Amino acid sequence: MDYFGELQAKIYLLHGCGARHRQTVPVKEIFEGKTVWDGEVEVFDLIGHATAKRCYAWGYANEKQPDKLDVVTVLEISPVVSPETAVKAAIASRVRSAR
Repeated sequence: MDYFGELQAKIYLLHGCGARHRQTVPVKEIFEGKTVWDGEVEVFDLIGHATAKRCYAWGYANEKQPDKLDVVTVLEISPVVSPETAVKAAIASRVRSAR
């Protein structure tokens, strides 16, 4: 399966709807003068989701299994309104989970 296909499959699995790729947006998140995330966010239009029109998604290599892709998906539901806010929400979620 290709990269976009894996992202779409994860969106379907987590959110129960189809997704059509719309665009790729580069995002760099800096916190206290340090880059905490630098990558591309894929923007998908959702097909048949009850509340969200878009989903932001990206993948990265699994640390324990480098051939496996870990995927992050964030629905466009306020306060998430852009690829940048999706990255911020994902980072905040990871920090909360780590505590």
